Amino acid sequence: MSSLAQPPAANLIQSVDWLAVAPPTIAAVVALAVLVADLFLPETRKPLLGWTSVAGLAAAALMLLPLLDGDRSTFCVNGTHACSYTADRFTLVVQFLVLGGALLSALLSVTTLKDADKQLPEGEYWFLLLSSAAGAALLPASRDLATLIVALEVASLPAFALVGLRHGDKKSSEAALKFFLSSVTATAVSLMGISFVYASTGTLYLTQVAERIQHVDGQLHTLAQTGVALTLVGFAFKTAAVPFHFWVPDTYVGAPLPIAAYLSVVGKAVGFTGLILVTVIAFPSYADVWGPALATLAALTMTVGNVGALRQQATRAYSAVRLLAWSSVGQAGYLLVPIAAAAYSDDAEHSIGSTVAYALMYAAVNLGAFAVVALVDRTRNANRITDYRGLYARNPLAALVMAFFLLSLAGVPPGIIGLFAKVTVFSAAVDAGLGWLAVIMAVNVVVALFYYLQWTALLFRAPEGEPVEHRLPAPLTAALTLTGVLGVALSGAPQLILRFADTTLF
Repeated sequence: MSSLAQPPAANLIQSVDWLAVAPPTIAAVVALAVLVADLFLPETRKPLLGWTSVAGLAAAALMLLPLLDGDRSTFCVNGTHACSYTADRFTLVVQFLVLGGALLSALLSVTTLKDADKQLPEGEYWFLLLSSAAGAALLPASRDLATLIVALEVASLPAFALVGLRHGDKKSSEAALKFFLSSVTATAVSLMGISFVYASTGTLYLTQVAERIQHVDGQLHTLAQTGVALTLVGFAFKTAAVPFHFWVPDTYVGAPLPIAAYLSVVGKAVGFTGLILVTVIAFPSYADVWGPALATLAALTMTVGNVGALRQQATRAYSAVRLLAWSSVGQAGYLLVPIAAAAYSDDAEHSIGSTVAYALMYAAVNLGAFAVVALVDRTRNANRITDYRGLYARNPLAALVMAFFLLSLAGVPPGIIGLFAKVTVFSAAVDAGLGWLAVIMAVNVVVALFYYLQWTALLFRAPEGEPVEHRLPAPLTAALTLTGVLGVALSGAPQLILRFADTTLF
């Protein structure tokens, strides 16, 4: 009996490629180290936790370099090609985006925590940020539905706590509660969908799901269709697609600014990565279902987001953050376009590459814009758009950099990288035969142009009253320099981002 039981037991033993899993593992280990160190460090030494976290995220990002020589898979079932973790080109590009975004958010956080005057507990803050980054870095490598949903929740649950971490701030607590309740509901729906898919196919591995879901028994066909639809809901929420966008403005306003920046880039990347994996790898045979659905969501999301940003009153408290929040909803609509196009295109990988390229551009310039918002917030706590009037007189460098970031988001020279990214997404829609969606996108780009240019013009108007100079702390300077240099370099050679984002998913 023991000899008969041995082969099945041997099949359950999975090898571990520690180099492949190094980036998320390093982030997780540093998170635990920071949490333990916080117990023993005196208050005067707590800033060391921040710089340790920055170094840990930088180390995790550097560990992507040894993985560039070829695809690596681990946690594989013996005798099959089914693996739970794959470090391919797509994984590495998204992990670079996630860890780079987390690193820049950490640089912004160093100054924010120093200015918070103990309202934000440092040990818990850094532990939660690093834990969320570890989950976000795990998600693009996930190749089974169980790992995918676990990574999604590891990225999301610390983010809820980060939004509401500020002591005694009702606005922050309310934002965290809205974010938590809406996200948990969407996750529950997704879990139900995954259970339906598993019941229909008998597997959780994405490649096996893709094969088996085409040959589901007739009695289970409706169950499989329902599972596909429900699975997509959770990821649509994470991307802030309409109608799952309502949490975004209040959450961004209530969260510490670096966390709002983190959610706008890394949180979005998590949602889009999950959406790409389940649609293009697991459910390609249902392209006739998710293709039109995502195209409709893209049109609604970009329109609602841009109209919401257009309606912001410049004199309203936190209007600058609210405008960026609504703008991020609009940008999510653009990011959905190539994923929808993948359903109609003969070259799905090219369409997915357009989404990744746009996400990389958006990450650099949006994090840079939030860095300037964090700078202004140090002296103007209400952070109205009108507070940016005359910024050039107070801090010429910050004003010029902010103007570049806003023009890049609008897709206007000298922000060539923004224009290039929009043309890339536009061409993906046209090549897939989605002309109507390309027209809606063009109209939305014109609408967005108005509020981006209006904010840009305000930076150079004469200031009201005596100008007060904004001092640039070293971490903020580093974040602005990194995003500014990256944006200018890519505007000079925008084709580099397409080459870098050239992905392989099959």
